Amino acid sequence: QVQLEESGGGSVQAGGSLRLSCTASGRQFNRYAMGWFRQAPGNEREFVAGVTWHGIKQYADSVTGRFTISEINAQNTVYLEMNRLNLADTGVYYCTSDLMLRTVMTGESAYWGQGIQVTVSS
Repeated sequence: QVQLEESGGGSVQAGGSLRLSCTASGRQFNRYAMGWFRQAPGNEREFVAGVTWHGIKQYADSVTGRFTISEINAQNTVYLEMNRLNLADTGVYYCTSDLMLRTVMTGESAYWGQGIQVTVSS
């Protein structure tokens, strides 16, 4: 079974930056996609960013230009660099992975991390 381990969450002031990490272990696919969802208090879970094995990236409109997802590296780790954070970015961030980025983006991924809290304050 694939495991996804997230790290890097925490609290930051508005306008600040934070970098999340997600490492996949126990992969059964040679090629796969990884991405991030988030869930703000009182809101439904939403897609944030994703990347294919080939390096094709997709972002939610709300984070485009502020967030950057990395390539999947040799250690099966992907990073989400979050810049110019605002209060709306507060929420639990979930790493997710599946074979196809399309599946990741729709929230139908087979594999999910436990989620890590990101809190942005003014």
